[in-house]
Amino acid sequence: MPLEPVAQLAPALLDAGAGPATSLFGASFREGYVGSIIAVSLYVSLTAVTLSTLVSVPAAVAIGLTEFPGKGFVKSVVNTGMGFPSVVVGLLVLFAVSNQGPLGSLELIFTREAMIMSQFVLATPPITAISLAAVSGVDDGVRDAARVLGGTRVDVALVVIKEARYGIATAVLAGFGRAISEVGSVLIVGGNITSADGISKTRTLTTAIQLEARQGRYETAMVLGAVLVALVLIVNAVVVRFGDRGVAG
Repeated sequence: MPLEPVAQLAPALLDAGAGPATSLFGASFREGYVGSIIAVSLYVSLTAVTLSTLVSVPAAVAIGLTEFPGKGFVKSVVNTGMGFPSVVVGLLVLFAVSNQGPLGSLELIFTREAMIMSQFVLATPPITAISLAAVSGVDDGVRDAARVLGGTRVDVALVVIKEARYGIATAVLAGFGRAISEVGSVLIVGGNITSADGISKTRTLTTAIQLEARQGRYETAMVLGAVLVALVLIVNAVVVRFGDRGVAG
């Protein structure tokens, strides 16, 4: 999805807010610094969470609806992944995309694609685990009814997903929160890079907050923090809204 309008929105709002805001936070706000950071953050996190959802939800449904040896162990591994240290994930992805790594020929080091890979790894366990809990919580009678009516395994899975959709939406939200709030791994694989004119290449809201606070620009860091919180609240509201509609339906 194109994010150029997002990149243009923040600076426009700041400029519209009259002189005090721009004079307080400097020329970087007027020239698209914050807007480009927001655009990169949303692009990386939304892409990673979308890809993770496409993998995690089918995996959760398959695990939840299938009995096989070692199922308990698989669940334990998924749950353990929810607490996997982000810096370790960053190091693993950095090794994979480095010149000596298996993906070195793709030249992904310090790129948005490497950041997406890192956030994908971090978002997948919570989305899978929470989706699995939602699928497992669906009453057995729902599955039995679908089978009695002649439904195939795919039909049964779709019915279960429909019943568990609110929990799955919560899982996606949790994955997005983990992705967009990440600092360590994206800093390692992305490098927190901006162009010569201050436009973000791999700098996200979280890494920018860390940098601005370290350099003593606390006002800028607070503004970026407020933007991050606002984005999370907006995504929360959208997901809850869709979830409530699904339950009402």
